[in-house]
Amino acid sequence: MDRTKLPLRQLGMAVAVAAAGIVVTACNPIRDTHGFTAQGQDQLKVEPGVDTKSTVLARLGSPSTQSSFDQPAWYYITTIQERYAFYKPQTVNREILVVKFDAEDKVASVDRYGMERGRVVSYSDDSTPTRGRELGLLEQIFGNVGGTPPIRTEEDPRDRRR
Repeated sequence: MDRTKLPLRQLGMAVAVAAAGIVVTACNPIRDTHGFTAQGQDQLKVEPGVDTKSTVLARLGSPSTQSSFDQPAWYYITTIQERYAFYKPQTVNREILVVKFDAEDKVASVDRYGMERGRVVSYSDDSTPTRGRELGLLEQIFGNVGGTPPIRTEEDPRDRRR
């Protein structure tokens, strides 16, 4: 066997293995976790009637958002998205932990919601017209010409900053 062909064959195998590795890893999704992340299962054990706002804050941390109306509630939201290469990320899991409080700041109830309770919200592309007029390009460029007083070259008797 020729000794010059052996390193070339090994180089070809190394390139093939590297290419196969790149192809296989390109198929794995990139996972991103957004929002609240629980450190352990004990952390999620919030008991109604026992825990208060301060114990929930110490155990779970600051909420993702709070209710503005009705009964005071804290929302802990976790979203997991997967993205393949350069494609748009897809939400694969969303969990919402809702902790509601009573008038004495004790936990009244704890609810958990998943993606099955989610709703798609379509946003409107309409815009609200504002008062005033639209300025053209030339009006924007030359609009201030003559609008400011000229630069003074002599001392002005009104200038008292001496």
